[in-house]
Amino acid sequence: MKSILKTLAIVMTLAFTAVSCSSDDDKDGNNSRDVKYEVTGSFSGQMDAVYMESGDAGQSVDITKLPWTKEFTASAGTTGASVQVSGHGGVVDQTLTVKIYVGGKVEKETTAIAKSDGTIVAIPGTFIFPQ
Repeated sequence: MKSILKTLAIVMTLAFTAVSCSSDDDKDGNNSRDVKYEVTGSFSGQMDAVYMESGDAGQSVDITKLPWTKEFTASAGTTGASVQVSGHGGVVDQTLTVKIYVGGKVEKETTAIAKSDGTIVAIPGTFIFPQ
C-alpha cells in the first residue's frame, strides 16, 4: 500500500508540474534556482514526502521527525519545484504545514489537518520557474 501511495504521489507531482501555468508563479520575477522544502506541524504518524529535485527528478523519502527540510539548487533544465506530504497513523486534528521557498521567499504553502482515520495529505502546489 505504501509503495502504491508513493507511486501515485510521484505521478500527481509530475502531472501538476506539467499543467501548471508559469505566469501565475512569476508575479514578482523570482529568478532564483535555490529551493527549500519545509514540513512542520504536530502530526505524529508515519509520513512520506514526494518532491521534485534538480532536473525534474521525482524523489521519495520517509519523514521520521518534524521539522523536515530539503534544500538544493535547481539546474537550468528544471521546470518546477513541487512537494507533497502524506501520512497515516496520526491523531485527528493534528496538522502539517508544507512550504516551498524559492530564493528564500515562500512561493507555495498549505496546512492540512488529519482526518478522523489518522490520515493526512498536504500538497501546496507547484512553483514553475520563469522561462
